[in-house]
Amino acid sequence: MEAVAPFQDAIDIIKEEGGEIAKMCYQCGLCTGTCPWNLVRGFLVRKAMHQAQLGLPDFEDEDMWLCVTCNACVDRCPRGVKIIDVWRSFRRAITEMGIGGVPDSLRITEKNISSVGNPQGEDREKRLDWTKGLDIKTHTKGTDILYVACCYNSYDPQLTSVATATVEVLKKAGVDFGILGNELSCCGESVRKAGAESVFQSLAQSNIALFNEAGVTKIITASPHCFHTFKNEYPELEGNYEVVHLTQFLAELIKEGKLEFKKEINKKITYHDSCYLGRHNDVYDEPREVLEAIPGVELVEMANHHENSLCCGGGGGRIWEETKKGERFSDIRLEQALDAGANVMAAVCPYCLANFKDSVTTMNKEEEIEVKDIVELVLEAL
Repeated sequence: MEAVAPFQDAIDIIKEEGGEIAKMCYQCGLCTGTCPWNLVRGFLVRKAMHQAQLGLPDFEDEDMWLCVTCNACVDRCPRGVKIIDVWRSFRRAITEMGIGGVPDSLRITEKNISSVGNPQGEDREKRLDWTKGLDIKTHTKGTDILYVACCYNSYDPQLTSVATATVEVLKKAGVDFGILGNELSCCGESVRKAGAESVFQSLAQSNIALFNEAGVTKIITASPHCFHTFKNEYPELEGNYEVVHLTQFLAELIKEGKLEFKKEINKKITYHDSCYLGRHNDVYDEPREVLEAIPGVELVEMANHHENSLCCGGGGGRIWEETKKGERFSDIRLEQALDAGANVMAAVCPYCLANFKDSVTTMNKEEEIEVKDIVELVLEAL
């Protein structure tokens, strides 16, 4: 193997980002056996750990950009090595040092977020287009809750229904909530995992200033990625708020009797555990509690569920990259949902929803199964 990174500056970045933890790895190989990439192609995670131990990662290797940060390897590691931090450290070194090759799609995404505050590259003025006709107030000091819809749900036509359904459900429950305007930017999670640390820092600081100015104390998020970032990473920059995922809040509203179901949904529904809600934050029960509370629903589990859930393939910035046919985790996951006998595949993550909807179309399964966010099912039953 050619040593392509003998640069002290790169090694320093890897250490700063937490990559030095690779020294704890004793090459047992459990990470490689757990990684979902090995369902579709060879991917030697422990090879990268060994390279990190030597201080000689191969920055030109395309494998640098495969990790979806699903956390399955971290869960299985007997030494508690935070393998995701190692990958992030590699990517940050590549990005900041200009060594190796950043995929064009990620360069474009980083540029979009830096210039207009969202990965899609849409005008800031369009962020609230989905709110037209909904009469939603702007969050100001004294408002109980800030609802953050996520860039994907705000801009992608196939997902704006998730944002509008959330607003309708919250209103029916009498919740005092508001949103923020076009000045709100992407939470920055995906670009941070892709190595663009300075972009993340800028986004986070801008959002934190915006939140503080608006008197935000509690945030409800639609995306597990936003949830994870606001809850676990913004505090690094003094952004401290109570952060709740929408499914947690819905479960609470149901228990308090603030949501009364009047209609039945007589379907078999399977729930996909999002990596960033499940393995990263240990939220498994509340989404299922919400589904089981809906009259008529028969909840069925897929072969891989809870902490063993199979990633959709969208984490770690992969949502912005093209994945070859035959290597898409979402196709495998959809087959698991069909094998479970489900009529509906319920998810709570915009990345998961987008990937699964695409798989339904490309695999011609429209007549067999539909993909919906849990909040859409809640609204349907009210």
